[in-house]
Amino acid sequence: MASDTDPERVWNLMEKIGFCMLATRDGEDIRARPMAAHVEPAENAVYFLTDVKDHKDDEINAESHVCLAFADAGDQKYVSVTGVATVRNDRAKIRDLFSAPAKAWWDSSEDPSIRLLKVVPKDAQYWDSPGTVVSYVKMLAAAIGDSRPDMGDNAKVRM
Repeated sequence: MASDTDPERVWNLMEKIGFCMLATRDGEDIRARPMAAHVEPAENAVYFLTDVKDHKDDEINAESHVCLAFADAGDQKYVSVTGVATVRNDRAKIRDLFSAPAKAWWDSSEDPSIRLLKVVPKDAQYWDSPGTVVSYVKMLAAAIGDSRPDMGDNAKVRM
């Protein structure tokens, strides 16, 4: 059962990590691709800039339930978010989110092929460990002892 106790922690982890794998359905197949996330807790949304020519937009229009998988392997922090996605042509929000990294894909925020992908989270699961070195030490200690390692906080959170 999902907990309502710590959605702020989930938002903070998503914002800190910044990039995720966006997984969509294509018929029976699941497709994932890396995306730069614009995390907006006050709007209960994660936004992405996308191109109208990309297949993910068609996949989302056919099946709007998606998964966002954030991972910072170096710090051992992970978040998996399930939510509902929509593709919009919200020019004001596109201008607001357009930044220098977006110029790798489009010349300006006025490019007519840019679309806004909005994901409203339903729930999330996170693992926030104390870090790689500490985790390995705890696993080693547990392996030679008779206890399970404390690998950090893990919770399912209703968003």
